[in-house]
Amino acid sequence: MASVEPIDNRLFVLILQHPQEKREALATAASTCALLRHSRLVVGLSWPNLSRALGRSVDPKRWAVLYLGSARPAALKDQREVIAVDRHGEPPADQEPLLRGLDGVVVLDGTWKEAKTLWWRNPWLSKMRRLVLNPQYRSRYGRIRREPRREALSTLEAVALLLKHFDGGPEIEAALLGALDRRIAEARPSVSPTGSGSADRSGSPPRSPH
Repeated sequence: MASVEPIDNRLFVLILQHPQEKREALATAASTCALLRHSRLVVGLSWPNLSRALGRSVDPKRWAVLYLGSARPAALKDQREVIAVDRHGEPPADQEPLLRGLDGVVVLDGTWKEAKTLWWRNPWLSKMRRLVLNPQYRSRYGRIRREPRREALSTLEAVALLLKHFDGGPEIEAALLGALDRRIAEARPSVSPTGSGSADRSGSPPRSPH
């Protein structure tokens, strides 16, 4: 993937990766950043604030975090693929103000348990706009790794779905998913489905959104 010309995305993607996820052979965080010109991957458990994690000063009010947690998008009776929720995981009636004017999004990369650890160890995340994914398809990773919930996507899939709605449309999603399909095809001969979930794997996330 490193040889592919990076996509010139507008919405900045910051991936916070749990240290244990870095050892996963099928993790997609590094590949996601290699495919996007405006992205950053940082590994760790906690940071003082968004600007420190990102490495530059930004306004957190213009950023969102992708974190599924205990939210159940399929039960919200909302057909949108990206839904803004409050601290209780409930969608406000007026979605547009929360989905408009974003400069960037934080994605938590790790298993469900690891994404939850990142969420609770960085309380500044809960002060940002929160998004959950309600994908209309199951994760492609289901071919080689079982997912615990329908909403579970690999990090690359989660970012592809976000950018489809906020930056670039179906074309950018197709480009990212095409890269993932190639990686899965390469990995399939040596990897069989396991019981572990994917990043956030939507953490949408996407073992969240994480």
